[in-house]
Amino acid sequence: MPSVGALIFLAIVGSFICAKVRVAGGAVVFALVALVLFVTTPLGAGLPGTVASFMSTVSHATDPVLDGSASRSDR
Repeated sequence: MPSVGALIFLAIVGSFICAKVRVAGGAVVFALVALVLFVTTPLGAGLPGTVASFMSTVSHATDPVLDGSASRSDR
C-alpha cells in the first residue's frame, strides 16, 4: 500500500473541510477513516497497545480514589 500516506492526508483534509463548513458528522467520519488507515501502517501498529497501556495506568491510579479506599487526612 504505497499510497496510504496520501489517503491519510486526504482524509485529514476532508475532516478539516467538513469541520470548517460545520458538518460534524462528516468531520468525524473522515477523522475515523484517517485513524483506521494510520493504525494499519507499521508506524501506527503500536497505537492500540499504547492507548491500552495508558488507560490501564489511569485506571490503576484512579481506582483508590473512586473506591474510597484512598488515605484521608481527616482520620
